[in-house]
This record gives sequence, structure tokens and C-alpha cells, in this order.
Amino acid sequence: MPRVRVKHETEYRYERPVNLLAHRLMLRPRDSHDLRLLETKLSVSPPAQSTRWAHDVFGNSVCYLNFSQERHVERLVVVSTLDLHHYPTRADLPLDPQAEAFPFSYTSAEVPDLARSIERHFADPDRMVDAWAHRFLAHVGPSDTMSMLTSMTQAIKSEFRYEGRQAEGTNDPLVTLATRTGACRDFAVFMMEAVRSLGLAARFVSGYLYDERLVATDEPVIGGGATHAWVEVYLPGAGWVEFDPTNGWVAGRNLIRVSVARTPQQAVPISGSFLGPPGSFGSMKVNVEVAVG
Repeated sequence: MPRVRVKHETEYRYERPVNLLAHRLMLRPRDSHDLRLLETKLSVSPPAQSTRWAHDVFGNSVCYLNFSQERHVERLVVVSTLDLHHYPTRADLPLDPQAEAFPFSYTSAEVPDLARSIERHFADPDRMVDAWAHRFLAHVGPSDTMSMLTSMTQAIKSEFRYEGRQAEGTNDPLVTLATRTGACRDFAVFMMEAVRSLGLAARFVSGYLYDERLVATDEPVIGGGATHAWVEVYLPGAGWVEFDPTNGWVAGRNLIRVSVARTPQQAVPISGSFLGPPGSFGSMKVNVEVAVG
């Protein structure tokens, strides 16, 4: 049961004064059986004129900020601080008997709610992603479901090269497959499409990563923190199971889930806009610090 403290600071700088418009923040996890929030704090400079909290269609906690249109600023800083207990999920999760071997079918009660998460979101005219996913199926007879998904997760880790990228957006899965490179969000989207090609429901997860080596220390240690993205696959009996293709991990031992969504565009930590002359945007800097202990 690690105690984890996260400080996530985002700074926007503008070349000339601008008017800040509405912003949308997804920085606060939902309290759950595997994550217990002890304290949260949100600091915004300049202060918002109004702050409103809501749950989106996926149940994520979302903060909406509105700023005074009479104020011109050259800098916006958002600092989210979390203090929580993490109860990591076991990797040897029990599945319903009918889901232990693949292929299997979701129940008629589950299908309507899972349909969009099963649906493919990217074109694959030559079925390249399909072919890659089918590598992990047994040549004869059914496949062990967890072994198949674990092998897929670890294959991305071993066969693809991680490259951090500051640019917004995610690469098309076909680009990720062709180049065998990408950022964590690219690997997450690629695995989602591979899983969906097999008829399984998958969704995108955004959150934080902490270094497992920091857990078994006598004193709190700073380090190992980063924004991160991974995948959840719905498996009857176990529910939404986490797979991290960037690191080849199964279940959420090192992962602090903040938001889940059908697409990565729906799980952006901070989004918003401003009014200003062309070329007003200067830079964005993100810093994440994680303390474990």
C-alpha cells in the first residue's frame, strides 16, 4: 500500500498579453478501491473567475475554469497536488471461466455498454494491425486470454523503441507499427487497436508512473515521476485490467490512474484557449514530481 504524493505543474507563457478563455482540467483521480485520496489541492495563477467541478461521460472528475475577460496575462500556471494511498491490483487476476480462453463473447448485458470501446477507431485497409495482433493467438485451439494479452504487452516493450515527443496528438497505429517507435500514448493507442481487432473492449488511460524501487524505502524518496499513458482491457470477472505496453507491465503496480476514455483526445490533462494576436503563444513547460514512502 504505497503512499504516493504527486505535484504536477504546467506553465504556459505568451509572447504578448492575452485573454484566457475557458479551460478544462483532468488532474484529479476518482477515489476507488485501488486508490484512496487523502488530500488534493489545485492552484491556478492568475486565479480563475469561476471554478466548476463535474463528472464527464466516463465518470472522470473534470474541473472547468473561466477567467475574467478584462484581464490580460503573459503567463498561466496550473499546479495540482495529490496525496493518496495506492492499492496495486494483482497481476494474477481471476477471470470468469468462460473468459479464461480466447475467443470468448461478452454477455448481452455487457455488449451495449462496451460497443464503442470494441469498435475500431483507425483505418487498417491492409489489415496490418490485425496481422500483428493475430501473432499472439495459438496456432491450434483457443488461447489463454491473460497470456495472450501479456505477450502482446511485452512484445511492444521489446520490439518497439520509446521516443518522447512534446508535440500534441498521437500517431496513427499504422505509423507506430511501420516505424516501431513512439511515445507512451502512441503505444497505448496501437495496443488498443490491436486488442479491438480481436473483438475485445479497450480504453485509454492517462495518469502518472512511479518507480517501484522507491516503494520499499525507509524514508520518502523523490523521483520516478512522469505523466504516462496506458491501456485498460475489459475482461469478464476481472473488469477493466491495466496493461502498460511502454514498460511491459500487467496490472497497476506502478500506475496512478487519473482519467479513462475511449480516445486519447478525451483524456487530455489540460485543455483550453486564449484570445490574442497571431504568434502570441510562447511555450509550455510541464514538471511532475512524485514522492513515494
